[in-house]
Amino acid sequence: MHHRTNTINPTDMKFIILTLALLLSTFTVKADDSYKNSKEYLALRDSMRNAFNSGDSARFFPALNALQDYLLKQDDQHAYYTQRCNEIVFLMNRQRIFEAYKLARQLANELREKKLDKEMYMAYNMLGHLNRYCGNRETAKENFRQVIRLMEEAGYYESMPPIYMNLVNVSLSDDPDEAQRMLEKAKEIAEKYSPERVFDIETRQTLSYFNRGNIPAFLEGYKKYREGVAEGKTSVHGRSMDIYYEATQGNIDKAVAMAQESLGEEAHEVITLIYERAGRWHEAYESMKKQTTANDSVNNVILSNSMQEFRDEMTVYDIERQVAKTRIITLGIIIILLLMLIMAFIYITFSRRRHMRQLKRAYEHALESDKLKAAFIRNMSHEVRTPLNVIAGFAQVLADPDLSPDAAKRKEMAHIIEKNNYLITSQIDEMIELALNESAGDVTKDEHVGVNDILQQLAKEKGKFVNDNVTINVSSNIDDGFFITTNRDMLKRAIVPLIDNAMKYTAKGTITLGASVTDDELKLTVEDTGCGIPEAEAEHIFERFVKLDTFKEGIGLGLPLCRVIIARLGGTISLDTSYKEGARFVIRLNIG
Repeated sequence: MHHRTNTINPTDMKFIILTLALLLSTFTVKADDSYKNSKEYLALRDSMRNAFNSGDSARFFPALNALQDYLLKQDDQHAYYTQRCNEIVFLMNRQRIFEAYKLARQLANELREKKLDKEMYMAYNMLGHLNRYCGNRETAKENFRQVIRLMEEAGYYESMPPIYMNLVNVSLSDDPDEAQRMLEKAKEIAEKYSPERVFDIETRQTLSYFNRGNIPAFLEGYKKYREGVAEGKTSVHGRSMDIYYEATQGNIDKAVAMAQESLGEEAHEVITLIYERAGRWHEAYESMKKQTTANDSVNNVILSNSMQEFRDEMTVYDIERQVAKTRIITLGIIIILLLMLIMAFIYITFSRRRHMRQLKRAYEHALESDKLKAAFIRNMSHEVRTPLNVIAGFAQVLADPDLSPDAAKRKEMAHIIEKNNYLITSQIDEMIELALNESAGDVTKDEHVGVNDILQQLAKEKGKFVNDNVTINVSSNIDDGFFITTNRDMLKRAIVPLIDNAMKYTAKGTITLGASVTDDELKLTVEDTGCGIPEAEAEHIFERFVKLDTFKEGIGLGLPLCRVIIARLGGTISLDTSYKEGARFVIRLNIG
């Protein structure tokens, strides 16, 4: 039985977020920081810390602003941006994830514009914690790796172990061996630059042995842990160590009771692991269901807070309101139906199959379903809000009687609103069409489709959405009278994501739609002069929710949808890695 080997429980997660600001403050020290001994600074700092620890928004933000103003007067850029990170962490602790995400993006853009390269690790660290909090594990790992690279370049070795530990937290369930190597690396750096962190890292290593099922190694590590405690050392993982030790001694019920007593409602993950290691699959399954319910409850609170922020920004927005509302309701119904189907399947499986192997299979299936559901909600909730915020902002400008933009400005605003409305529509359409195409049967291919005609039509439709420095054209080597027998709507829908992809990644130059034919094959191409795609990512980009640039709009379903449709039409699609001027996608369809 493979279990998610995340050795940190939810209580430890809270501890990491609450202490994140303190870790950030140790990264660098301003050369002239004598002001930090002044009464004024100490008073401002303590006022902010007290409000931060108490979670009092009414006190925290005024105290933070006063401290930031003071630090700017002292020309301490590092300390100032550290407090900007504290604001993001505070919002995360209050589950105001949408606001925290916007501030993290703003921080990254500001540091990049001011060319403060040495401070860029702060933005990546914040994005890493946000992505981890929201379940976007791959992006979180890349964020933390970037933090480590930037810190190595700047020589900030003393505070690198906590970043390695953050990376371990999101890597254990995917690659335990890699996580173990990172623990060793964190320990090696700590022994040289910050010895006080070594004991905590060793304790964490010992916990990982239990999760991986290496009980002898865990017991040996526990023995060393107790020796360290006797010497006066402490670790945030101490309570988990004692709980797991009782489990190794066969005291399963006692270990579960200890977890419930010290971790409360957030102990389900630890309890599930204890039951799993003991082979008590029925109890493990029940604990997993409680854990899923608790996680859904937290996710609902986060989504509710984020949607409240969205509603506040949309108070004066009435353009396309009914259409947007209908689509959001439809999305909610689809999610509810999916959840009901998943839970019904779990219930039926559990009811009909009683013996150990079948119960074990139901348990693994429930975990995978929960992971897919989280990925779906995470991507849609983020990407739908961004264009809606843009529409809301320009709608406020157009509705403000104190402003009187000229006709050109109004036309430009209307174009931006139209473009972002298109983004919302295309994202939801991609999600629905991908589901329909994957579940549908044979496709009807009995229409005579003019290839040049469909390319010209798409070029005209998409031309109004491209950037000012980009042109879209058609370069076809076939006659206008050439027809292919296929499904016109599906072929057109397969080409649209390729054009949209080229529009997002082409700042200037051209987007070219091409067509050529051999004796038995029609080849359609969409090429651009944009930033291009690394050859190593040629297949990865066709997977669901994959985005090589997390700052670009979209939910990562366009290319997977394109491949599904082309496969149903009997063709193939691939990235032409020989093309180096940008990106070129090639569709091949049989015409024999």
